[in-house]
Amino acid sequence: MWERILTYEIQPEDAGRTVAEYLRSRGFSRHLLIRLKTMPDGITLDGVPVLPSHRFFFDRVKALLTIRLREEEASEHIAPVPLPLTIVYEDEDLLVLDKPPDMPIHPSMGNYENTLANALAYYYEQQERPFIFRCINRLDRDTSGLLIVAKNAYSSVVLSAQMKERHIHREYLAVVQGLAPERGTIDAPIGRQPGSVIARCVDPVSGEPAITHYSRVAASPDGTYSLMRIHLDTAAPTRSGYTWGISAIPCPGISSTVPTTGILGGSPFTPTGCPSPIPSPGRR
Repeated sequence: MWERILTYEIQPEDAGRTVAEYLRSRGFSRHLLIRLKTMPDGITLDGVPVLPSHRFFFDRVKALLTIRLREEEASEHIAPVPLPLTIVYEDEDLLVLDKPPDMPIHPSMGNYENTLANALAYYYEQQERPFIFRCINRLDRDTSGLLIVAKNAYSSVVLSAQMKERHIHREYLAVVQGLAPERGTIDAPIGRQPGSVIARCVDPVSGEPAITHYSRVAASPDGTYSLMRIHLDTAAPTRSGYTWGISAIPCPGISSTVPTTGILGGSPFTPTGCPSPIPSPGRR
């Protein structure tokens, strides 16, 4: 069993509020509150178990609200495998990982023991800790870059909400063929390519929004290649990523590779400006 303990000092001005109202204002979801309710001491006030419906009343300066998040079960069907794992940042609530190219994030058909989730499951196993895979953002198999993994249910709820609200910012670097424009925006709805469950294509009729802003960082002296900085303006990273594989910007040629995630930041749980190194020659 693993436990994460969170404490809050309840002030006199909180009198009249319920525990649920207080915790909801700090990002706790209804589902998480229901889960805490089932634990004997999941929520305590000055050491006394209370329910989410408990209302704060004060005859003293302050009180201590304690939340205990426990995990006993692990994610199923993710085998621990000793694979390379590059940790850029870690604390009690999250991990920032640098995913290499040609590595899937989670197991799927034909990829059962070669994924980032397998490597992380092994990392947790060495700590004798239950492993529940809570990956906040996504990257394609061939894309290298930073991934945020929540280490408990609370950080997962908060980070997922902030990702949805676009408070976590992501930038990519991509190498493209030819001398690209100095800056611009790709606005090309992306949909599933007919006959494929993986490939995508521009689909103005039924495609989902995919907006990506780009700027040229550098170019080779002969104009053969350009290094581009890419900022996603849509909620789904894969849709914007696919844009680069369909030659949607007016360049002589577009590389289908988005080699690195540059920055993840903007969240109270997330360190600002975690860089991911550009892959060495020969890496995607």
